[in-house]
Amino acid sequence: MTRIGVVGVGHLGTLHCKMLAESSLTQLAGVFDTDVRKAEVVATQYGTAASSSLEVLLRSVDAITIASSTTSHFEIARIALGLGKHVFVEKPITETPEQAGELCILARDGGLVLQVGHIERFNPAILALDAYTIEPMFVESHRLAQFNPRGTDVAVVLDLMIHDIDVILSFVRSPVVRVDANGLAVVSESVDIANARLQFENGCVANVTASRISQRKMRKMRLFQKSEYISIDFAEGLAEVFRLVDENEEGKQGTMMLGMIDAGKVKRKIAYEQPKVKEVNSLKYELELFAETIKKGGTPVVSGEDGKRALEVANIIMEKIQSQGIPS
Repeated sequence: MTRIGVVGVGHLGTLHCKMLAESSLTQLAGVFDTDVRKAEVVATQYGTAASSSLEVLLRSVDAITIASSTTSHFEIARIALGLGKHVFVEKPITETPEQAGELCILARDGGLVLQVGHIERFNPAILALDAYTIEPMFVESHRLAQFNPRGTDVAVVLDLMIHDIDVILSFVRSPVVRVDANGLAVVSESVDIANARLQFENGCVANVTASRISQRKMRKMRLFQKSEYISIDFAEGLAEVFRLVDENEEGKQGTMMLGMIDAGKVKRKIAYEQPKVKEVNSLKYELELFAETIKKGGTPVVSGEDGKRALEVANIIMEKIQSQGIPS
């Protein structure tokens, strides 16, 4: 088993410990947190040791996961990579793209795995679309959450919107050429609600909204492409595909025909499909894929470069909001 230590045992770091301890692919080899008492409690709970320092932890592991505050990501990852340890770091990868770029170089030069915790890439709804060709030309996403003071240390763009930015960039494999954005700080000192419009070189447009002051939760994305409409509900882990097919096409098993479109030169039917969802714990799955990549080699599903690109776009959005005199 791959020996993995956890740095930062707050809410998310404790979940890392639970998943690593439960997995047959990994050994929870220790924890470290600046709050010594908290580290000792979590270590006892999951049958591992609380290290007295980061350096002590690194001596006993093959890799670490970093679930500490964003401001600490860069220095912790830099030290770990410098000592030849593989790194899984929660999103956002670092505070700045320049820091992210430095970590990518360290990982590449050291032959090490650097994976970023953009967990929605492992959502069952996204995994269900693996068999489909995704080439969207218009994307609309809404990620709305009820207020929680725990997440207000950073703007909603880095707290919530960056999830959708990463997913959209993974679908639209084209450079972003223009960003327009608006946002507002309502109940905290940083932006609590934001909207961004991303234009891509290939003509695709994405309209992205995130809020942490909503009455109801929502995590949905809609993709529109030639002859297809795809609906993704991250909260339900559900994907739905509506597509136009030839009038004589029977459709594969599980396909429902919703009607006929007579307009145009060729009659076509509207087919509805609900792709089979892989039952998976997204956090456990991404951590196990991290361990598999360490053993087998190759590029992680969400690489350091992916994390850097998502952060670059998020930073541009925040700069656009700041230019309107609103603190981000």
